[in-house]
Amino acid sequence: MHKIVNRMLIGAAMGLLILSFSACTKKAVPVQGGVVPSEQMQTEAPGMTSTSRIDEATWQALGLRTEPERRRFLQAMERFENEDIYFEFDSYVLLEEARMILDRKVEFLRRYPKVQVTIEGHCDERGTSEYNLALGERRANSAWQYLVDSGIDPARLSMISYGEERPVATGHDEASWAKNRRAHFVIHF
Repeated sequence: MHKIVNRMLIGAAMGLLILSFSACTKKAVPVQGGVVPSEQMQTEAPGMTSTSRIDEATWQALGLRTEPERRRFLQAMERFENEDIYFEFDSYVLLEEARMILDRKVEFLRRYPKVQVTIEGHCDERGTSEYNLALGERRANSAWQYLVDSGIDPARLSMISYGEERPVATGHDEASWAKNRRAHFVIHF
């Protein structure tokens, strides 16, 4: 009886592990009224323009009225959200490359003053959960402070720390850990 219970527990744990990995593989892009999974973004219905993922009221609020303006915005938004900044082990000091990326984000935010951003702080798996949450917060705060010092209104920026909870690389080696020591940026309207 004990072996059966152990096998059931192991099977349930494996199922949860598989579900958690599959849930982490899809990125969602924020739009007003919800999110559009990335696989829907790449395969649009016939006749659907690249800018129809955002409703007309949001486009008007953003001040983007023409199709070319909207396409440029979507391209810039994709780059903005897909360009993370990275940190050294156990550090929240901005590297030179991170500053260059943040300078590009400042340009985007100046060009689109109605956009709001959440800065997510992330860590690798080493360290306690509590320590990594605090370090993730310091990493997000470093990016936030840089943006504010560059003239971005702090009311447009929010921060959250995920610590080690949302890795982009699941390996247990330096290459994976380096990818997880990051700040990620999510746009809101």
